[in-house]
Amino acid sequence: MSAVALAQTPDATLVANARAIHERVLTIDTHIDFDTAHFTAECNYTRRLLTQFNLPKMRQGGLDVAFLNVHVPQGPLTSSGYADAYRQAVAKFDAVHRLTEQIAPKEIGLALTPADVTRVAQSGRKVAVIGIENGYPVGTDVARVREFFDRGGRYMSLAHSGHNQLSDSHTGETTRDAPNGGLSARGREVVAEMNRVGMMVDLSHLSRAAAMQALALSKAPVIASHSSVRALVDHNRNLDDEQLLALKRNGGVVQIVAYAAYLKAGAHSGRRPVRELARERPGCPIEAQGTTPLSVEGRPGVKELVDHIDYAVKLIGIDHVGISSDFDGAGGIEGWDSAADTANVTVELVRRGYREPDIAKLWGGNLLRVWAEVERVAQRLQTGK
Repeated sequence: MSAVALAQTPDATLVANARAIHERVLTIDTHIDFDTAHFTAECNYTRRLLTQFNLPKMRQGGLDVAFLNVHVPQGPLTSSGYADAYRQAVAKFDAVHRLTEQIAPKEIGLALTPADVTRVAQSGRKVAVIGIENGYPVGTDVARVREFFDRGGRYMSLAHSGHNQLSDSHTGETTRDAPNGGLSARGREVVAEMNRVGMMVDLSHLSRAAAMQALALSKAPVIASHSSVRALVDHNRNLDDEQLLALKRNGGVVQIVAYAAYLKAGAHSGRRPVRELARERPGCPIEAQGTTPLSVEGRPGVKELVDHIDYAVKLIGIDHVGISSDFDGAGGIEGWDSAADTANVTVELVRRGYREPDIAKLWGGNLLRVWAEVERVAQRLQTGK
Protein backbone atom coordinates (compact mmCIF):
# COMPACT_ATOMS: atom_id res chain seq x y z
CA MET A 1 0.00 0.00 0.00
CA SER A 2 1.32 3.45 -0.88
CA ALA A 3 2.07 6.03 1.78
CA VAL A 4 -0.82 8.15 0.48
CA ALA A 5 -3.28 5.26 0.71
CA LEU A 6 -2.03 4.36 4.19
CA ALA A 7 -2.51 7.94 5.35
CA GLN A 8 -6.14 7.77 4.24
CA THR A 9 -7.00 4.64 6.24
CA PRO A 10 -9.34 5.09 9.22
CA ASP A 11 -6.63 3.84 11.59
CA ALA A 12 -4.14 6.41 10.30
CA THR A 13 -6.74 9.12 10.82
CA LEU A 14 -7.41 7.88 14.35
CA VAL A 15 -3.69 7.85 15.19
CA ALA A 16 -3.21 11.35 13.80
CA ASN A 17 -6.18 12.61 15.82
CA ALA A 18 -4.90 10.89 18.95
CA ARG A 19 -1.44 12.38 18.57
CA ALA A 20 -2.93 15.85 18.13
CA ILE A 21 -4.94 15.37 21.33
CA HIS A 22 -1.82 14.09 23.08
CA GLU A 23 0.03 17.28 22.17
CA ARG A 24 -2.77 19.46 23.56
CA VAL A 25 -3.47 17.78 26.91
CA LEU A 26 -1.19 17.96 29.95
CA THR A 27 0.24 14.48 30.58
CA ILE A 28 1.26 13.46 34.11
CA ASP A 29 2.93 10.18 35.12
CA THR A 30 2.64 9.80 38.89
CA HIS A 31 5.26 7.13 39.54
CA ILE A 32 8.82 6.97 38.23
CA ASP A 33 11.80 5.55 40.14
CA PHE A 34 15.36 6.80 39.81
CA ASP A 35 18.92 6.22 40.95
CA THR A 36 21.01 9.10 42.31
CA ALA A 37 23.92 7.84 40.14
CA HIS A 38 22.08 9.40 37.19
CA PHE A 39 21.84 12.86 38.76
CA THR A 40 25.45 13.97 38.52
CA ALA A 41 27.11 16.60 36.32
CA GLU A 42 28.72 13.82 34.25
CA CYS A 43 25.75 11.44 34.01
CA ASN A 44 22.22 12.76 34.07
CA TYR A 45 18.80 12.83 32.45
CA THR A 46 19.75 15.40 29.80
CA ARG A 47 21.28 12.39 28.01
CA ARG A 48 19.44 9.46 26.43
CA LEU A 49 20.36 6.91 29.06
CA LEU A 50 19.24 3.28 29.09
CA THR A 51 16.75 4.31 31.76
CA GLN A 52 13.10 4.15 30.71
CA PHE A 53 12.73 7.75 31.80
CA ASN A 54 14.93 10.73 30.90
CA LEU A 55 14.45 14.11 29.24
CA PRO A 56 15.04 13.03 25.60
CA LYS A 57 12.50 10.19 26.01
CA MET A 58 10.11 12.51 27.82
CA ARG A 59 10.24 14.92 24.88
CA GLN A 60 9.90 12.14 22.30
CA GLY A 61 6.81 10.69 23.96
CA GLY A 62 5.13 13.97 24.80
CA LEU A 63 5.19 13.36 28.56
CA ASP A 64 4.89 16.70 30.35
CA VAL A 65 5.06 15.96 34.08
CA ALA A 66 6.87 13.24 36.05
CA PHE A 67 6.57 12.40 39.74
CA LEU A 68 10.10 11.27 40.63
CA ASN A 69 10.02 8.99 43.64
CA VAL A 70 12.10 9.22 46.77
CA HIS A 71 12.05 5.46 47.28
CA VAL A 72 13.81 3.80 50.19
CA PRO A 73 13.63 -0.02 50.50
CA GLN A 74 12.25 -1.38 53.74
CA GLY A 75 14.88 -2.11 56.38
CA PRO A 76 15.08 -2.86 60.10
CA LEU A 77 12.82 -1.00 62.51
CA THR A 78 15.74 0.21 64.60
CA SER A 79 17.33 3.58 65.29
CA SER A 80 20.20 2.75 62.92
CA GLY A 81 17.73 1.53 60.28
CA TYR A 82 15.72 4.74 60.48
CA ALA A 83 18.90 6.85 60.33
CA ASP A 84 20.10 5.06 57.19
CA ALA A 85 16.66 5.35 55.57
CA TYR A 86 16.61 9.09 56.31
CA ARG A 87 20.08 9.49 54.78
CA GLN A 88 18.96 7.68 51.60
CA ALA A 89 15.79 9.78 51.36
CA VAL A 90 17.64 13.09 51.73
CA ALA A 91 20.10 12.05 49.01
CA LYS A 92 17.18 11.46 46.65
CA PHE A 93 15.47 14.75 47.50
CA ASP A 94 18.78 16.49 46.85
CA ALA A 95 19.20 14.68 43.52
CA VAL A 96 15.90 16.04 42.13
CA HIS A 97 16.77 19.55 43.27
CA ARG A 98 20.18 19.18 41.63
CA LEU A 99 18.56 18.20 38.31
CA THR A 100 16.05 21.05 38.31
CA GLU A 101 18.22 23.78 39.83
CA GLN A 102 21.78 23.06 38.63
CA ILE A 103 21.95 20.45 35.86
CA ALA A 104 19.01 21.31 33.60
CA PRO A 105 16.95 24.24 34.96
CA LYS A 106 16.21 25.43 31.42
CA GLU A 107 14.79 22.04 30.48
CA ILE A 108 12.89 20.91 33.59
CA GLY A 109 11.48 22.73 36.62
CA LEU A 110 10.33 21.51 40.03
CA ALA A 111 6.65 22.02 40.85
CA LEU A 112 5.52 22.45 44.45
CA THR A 113 1.87 23.30 43.69
CA PRO A 114 -0.65 22.52 40.95
CA ALA A 115 -0.24 26.13 39.81
CA ASP A 116 3.50 25.51 39.46
CA VAL A 117 2.78 22.53 37.19
CA THR A 118 0.83 24.75 34.82
CA ARG A 119 3.33 27.61 35.00
CA VAL A 120 6.40 25.45 34.32
CA ALA A 121 4.68 23.53 31.52
CA GLN A 122 3.58 26.76 29.86
CA SER A 123 7.19 27.98 29.95
CA GLY A 124 8.06 25.19 27.53
CA ARG A 125 9.93 23.12 30.10
CA LYS A 126 9.18 19.67 31.43
CA VAL A 127 7.93 19.39 35.00
CA ALA A 128 9.25 17.34 37.93
CA VAL A 129 7.30 16.67 41.11
CA ILE A 130 8.61 14.69 44.07
CA GLY A 131 6.70 11.72 45.49
CA ILE A 132 7.78 9.57 48.44
CA GLU A 133 7.50 5.79 48.26
CA ASN A 134 7.63 4.30 51.75
CA GLY A 135 7.15 6.25 54.97
CA TYR A 136 9.97 4.30 56.60
CA PRO A 137 12.42 7.29 56.54
CA VAL A 138 10.02 9.21 58.80
CA GLY A 139 11.31 6.94 61.57
CA THR A 140 9.69 7.78 64.89
CA ASP A 141 9.64 11.54 64.31
CA VAL A 142 6.34 12.76 62.86
CA ALA A 143 7.94 16.19 62.37
CA ARG A 144 9.78 14.68 59.41
CA VAL A 145 6.52 14.81 57.45
CA ARG A 146 6.82 18.60 57.48
CA GLU A 147 10.53 18.38 56.69
CA PHE A 148 9.89 16.12 53.69
CA PHE A 149 7.14 18.48 52.51
CA ASP A 150 9.57 21.39 52.77
CA ARG A 151 12.06 19.37 50.71
CA GLY A 152 9.40 19.09 47.98
CA GLY A 153 7.56 15.83 48.73
CA ARG A 154 3.96 16.07 47.58
CA TYR A 155 2.68 12.54 48.20
CA MET A 156 3.81 9.69 50.40
CA SER A 157 2.89 6.03 50.67
CA LEU A 158 3.12 4.93 54.29
CA ALA A 159 4.63 1.52 53.46
CA HIS A 160 6.32 -0.40 50.65
CA SER A 161 7.22 -4.11 50.41
CA GLY A 162 7.31 -5.04 54.07
CA HIS A 163 5.63 -3.81 57.23
CA ASN A 164 7.08 -0.78 58.96
CA GLN A 165 6.50 1.45 61.97
CA LEU A 166 3.59 3.28 60.30
CA SER A 167 1.60 0.68 58.41
CA ASP A 168 1.17 -2.89 57.33
CA SER A 169 2.20 -3.65 53.77
CA HIS A 170 0.37 -5.48 50.98
CA THR A 171 2.97 -8.23 51.49
CA GLY A 172 1.17 -9.29 54.67
CA GLU A 173 -1.42 -11.01 52.51
CA THR A 174 1.30 -13.48 51.50
CA THR A 175 3.11 -13.70 54.84
CA ARG A 176 -0.24 -13.84 56.67
CA ASP A 177 0.66 -11.27 59.28
CA ALA A 178 -0.41 -7.74 60.17
CA PRO A 179 1.63 -6.48 63.13
CA ASN A 180 -0.02 -3.04 63.08
CA GLY A 181 -3.56 -4.18 62.44
CA GLY A 182 -3.51 -1.79 59.46
CA LEU A 183 -2.12 1.60 60.48
CA SER A 184 -0.13 1.95 63.69
CA ALA A 185 -0.86 4.76 66.14
CA ARG A 186 2.10 6.65 64.69
CA GLY A 187 0.82 5.95 61.19
CA ARG A 188 -2.47 7.58 62.11
CA GLU A 189 -0.55 10.62 63.38
CA VAL A 190 1.33 10.74 60.08
CA VAL A 191 -1.92 10.72 58.06
CA ALA A 192 -3.20 13.64 60.15
CA GLU A 193 0.07 15.52 59.70
CA MET A 194 0.06 14.90 55.95
CA ASN A 195 -3.43 16.40 55.81
CA ARG A 196 -2.23 19.37 57.88
CA VAL A 197 0.83 20.20 55.76
CA GLY A 198 -0.83 19.45 52.39
CA MET A 199 0.84 16.20 51.34
CA MET A 200 -1.26 13.67 49.42
CA VAL A 201 -1.76 10.29 51.13
CA ASP A 202 -0.83 7.41 48.78
CA LEU A 203 -2.58 4.05 49.26
CA SER A 204 -0.33 2.05 46.92
CA HIS A 205 1.60 -0.74 48.70
CA LEU A 206 -0.58 -0.60 51.84
CA SER A 207 -2.41 -3.61 53.19
CA ARG A 208 -6.12 -3.64 52.47
CA ALA A 209 -6.93 -2.82 56.09
CA ALA A 210 -4.41 0.02 56.19
CA ALA A 211 -5.76 1.48 52.94
CA MET A 212 -9.34 1.42 54.20
CA GLN A 213 -8.29 2.99 57.50
CA ALA A 214 -6.36 5.74 55.70
CA LEU A 215 -9.42 6.43 53.54
CA ALA A 216 -11.59 6.71 56.65
CA LEU A 217 -9.09 8.90 58.52
CA SER A 218 -8.02 11.33 55.84
CA LYS A 219 -9.75 14.69 55.81
CA ALA A 220 -8.53 15.22 52.24
CA PRO A 221 -8.82 13.17 49.05
CA VAL A 222 -6.16 10.47 48.68
CA ILE A 223 -4.47 8.80 45.73
CA ALA A 224 -3.21 5.37 44.76
CA SER A 225 -0.14 6.46 42.79
CA HIS A 226 0.45 3.16 40.98
CA SER A 227 -2.12 0.40 41.37
CA SER A 228 -4.56 -1.41 39.09
CA VAL A 229 -7.87 -3.29 39.35
CA ARG A 230 -8.17 -6.42 41.47
CA ALA A 231 -11.40 -7.56 39.81
CA LEU A 232 -9.38 -8.06 36.63
CA VAL A 233 -6.13 -9.37 38.17
CA ASP A 234 -6.20 -10.84 41.67
CA HIS A 235 -2.93 -9.33 42.89
CA ASN A 236 -2.44 -7.90 46.38
CA ARG A 237 -1.09 -4.66 44.89
CA ASN A 238 -4.37 -3.99 43.09
CA LEU A 239 -7.48 -2.33 44.55
CA ASP A 240 -10.73 -4.29 44.85
CA ASP A 241 -14.15 -2.83 44.11
CA GLU A 242 -14.84 -1.89 47.73
CA GLN A 243 -11.56 0.04 47.92
CA LEU A 244 -12.23 1.76 44.60
CA LEU A 245 -15.73 2.78 45.67
CA ALA A 246 -14.35 4.10 48.97
CA LEU A 247 -11.77 6.07 46.97
CA LYS A 248 -14.59 7.60 44.93
CA ARG A 249 -16.50 8.62 48.09
CA ASN A 250 -13.28 10.15 49.40
CA GLY A 251 -12.93 12.18 46.19
CA GLY A 252 -9.58 10.60 45.34
CA VAL A 253 -7.99 9.09 42.25
CA VAL A 254 -6.45 5.73 41.32
CA GLN A 255 -3.52 5.96 38.91
CA ILE A 256 -3.70 2.76 36.83
CA VAL A 257 -0.16 1.47 36.43
CA ALA A 258 1.70 -0.06 33.47
CA TYR A 259 3.17 -2.88 35.55
CA ALA A 260 2.87 -6.24 33.81
CA ALA A 261 1.93 -8.45 36.76
CA TYR A 262 -0.83 -6.08 37.88
CA LEU A 263 -2.38 -5.95 34.41
CA LYS A 264 -2.22 -9.63 33.45
CA ALA A 265 -2.09 -12.59 35.83
CA GLY A 266 1.33 -14.22 35.94
CA ALA A 267 2.89 -11.76 33.49
CA HIS A 268 6.39 -10.38 33.86
CA SER A 269 7.81 -7.13 32.54
CA GLY A 270 11.09 -8.75 31.57
CA ARG A 271 12.80 -5.81 33.27
CA ARG A 272 14.80 -5.42 36.43
CA PRO A 273 14.68 -2.17 38.40
CA VAL A 274 17.26 0.30 37.16
CA ARG A 275 18.68 0.59 40.68
CA GLU A 276 19.80 -3.05 40.37
CA LEU A 277 21.21 -2.57 36.88
CA ALA A 278 23.13 0.51 37.98
CA ARG A 279 25.05 -1.55 40.52
CA GLU A 280 26.15 -3.91 37.74
CA ARG A 281 26.89 -1.23 35.11
CA PRO A 282 29.16 1.42 36.58
CA GLY A 283 29.55 4.57 34.57
CA CYS A 284 26.93 6.30 32.48
CA PRO A 285 24.79 3.82 30.50
CA ILE A 286 23.91 5.59 27.24
CA GLU A 287 21.29 3.93 25.04
CA ALA A 288 22.81 2.67 21.80
CA GLN A 289 21.37 4.11 18.59
CA GLY A 290 18.75 1.81 17.12
CA THR A 291 18.11 -0.02 20.39
CA THR A 292 14.98 -2.14 19.93
CA PRO A 293 12.20 -2.06 22.53
CA LEU A 294 12.00 -4.94 24.96
CA SER A 295 9.63 -7.70 23.85
CA VAL A 296 8.62 -10.55 26.13
CA GLU A 297 6.22 -13.30 25.16
CA GLY A 298 2.91 -12.98 26.94
CA ARG A 299 3.73 -9.48 28.14
CA PRO A 300 0.65 -7.23 28.46
CA GLY A 301 0.42 -3.99 26.52
CA VAL A 302 -1.49 -0.75 26.27
CA LYS A 303 -4.65 -2.73 25.52
CA GLU A 304 -4.56 -4.38 28.96
CA LEU A 305 -3.68 -1.06 30.60
CA VAL A 306 -6.76 0.55 29.09
CA ASP A 307 -8.86 -2.51 30.02
CA HIS A 308 -8.10 -1.61 33.65
CA ILE A 309 -8.78 2.07 33.00
CA ASP A 310 -12.12 1.14 31.37
CA TYR A 311 -13.15 -0.99 34.35
CA ALA A 312 -12.28 1.70 36.88
CA VAL A 313 -14.03 4.43 34.87
CA LYS A 314 -17.21 2.35 34.62
CA LEU A 315 -17.15 1.55 38.35
CA ILE A 316 -16.17 4.88 39.91
CA GLY A 317 -16.38 7.46 37.11
CA ILE A 318 -14.02 9.35 34.85
CA ASP A 319 -13.16 11.88 37.58
CA HIS A 320 -11.37 9.32 39.75
CA VAL A 321 -8.96 7.55 37.39
CA GLY A 322 -5.47 8.44 36.15
CA ILE A 323 -2.36 6.85 34.63
CA SER A 324 1.16 5.92 35.84
CA SER A 325 4.09 3.86 34.56
CA ASP A 326 6.40 2.72 37.40
CA PHE A 327 9.26 3.23 34.93
CA ASP A 328 12.69 2.26 36.21
CA GLY A 329 10.99 0.32 38.99
CA ALA A 330 10.19 -2.73 36.77
CA GLY A 331 7.21 -1.08 35.10
CA GLY A 332 6.77 -1.03 31.33
CA ILE A 333 4.51 -2.90 28.92
CA GLU A 334 4.27 -3.55 25.19
CA GLY A 335 3.64 -0.20 23.56
CA TRP A 336 4.60 1.82 26.64
CA ASP A 337 8.05 0.57 27.47
CA SER A 338 9.59 3.98 28.12
CA ALA A 339 8.57 7.61 28.31
CA ALA A 340 9.31 7.79 24.56
CA ASP A 341 6.19 5.65 23.90
CA THR A 342 3.75 7.69 26.00
CA ALA A 343 1.58 8.83 23.07
CA ASN A 344 0.64 5.19 22.39
CA VAL A 345 -1.54 5.21 25.51
CA THR A 346 -3.51 8.15 24.15
CA VAL A 347 -3.91 6.35 20.82
CA GLU A 348 -5.51 3.40 22.61
CA LEU A 349 -7.77 5.71 24.64
CA VAL A 350 -9.01 7.34 21.43
CA ARG A 351 -9.47 3.89 19.88
CA ARG A 352 -11.77 3.03 22.83
CA GLY A 353 -13.86 6.13 22.26
CA TYR A 354 -12.54 8.48 24.92
CA ARG A 355 -12.94 12.15 23.98
CA GLU A 356 -10.38 14.87 24.58
CA PRO A 357 -11.92 16.32 27.78
CA ASP A 358 -11.94 12.89 29.40
CA ILE A 359 -8.44 12.07 28.14
CA ALA A 360 -7.27 15.32 29.74
CA LYS A 361 -8.80 14.18 33.05
CA LEU A 362 -7.14 10.76 32.87
CA TRP A 363 -3.73 12.15 31.93
CA GLY A 364 -3.54 14.64 34.77
CA GLY A 365 -6.65 16.72 35.33
CA ASN A 366 -7.96 14.41 38.04
CA LEU A 367 -4.62 14.30 39.85
CA LEU A 368 -4.33 18.09 39.82
CA ARG A 369 -7.90 18.39 41.17
CA VAL A 370 -7.05 16.11 44.09
CA TRP A 371 -3.79 17.92 44.77
CA ALA A 372 -5.54 21.30 44.79
CA GLU A 373 -8.18 20.01 47.22
CA VAL A 374 -5.43 18.62 49.48
CA GLU A 375 -3.94 22.14 49.52
CA ARG A 376 -7.33 23.66 50.42
CA VAL A 377 -7.85 21.19 53.27
CA ALA A 378 -4.36 21.95 54.60
CA GLN A 379 -5.05 25.68 54.57
CA ARG A 380 -8.29 25.10 56.43
CA LEU A 381 -6.59 22.91 59.04
CA GLN A 382 -3.75 25.38 59.51
CA THR A 383 -5.98 28.44 59.89
CA GLY A 384 -8.86 26.78 61.72
CA LYS A 385 -11.33 28.18 59.15
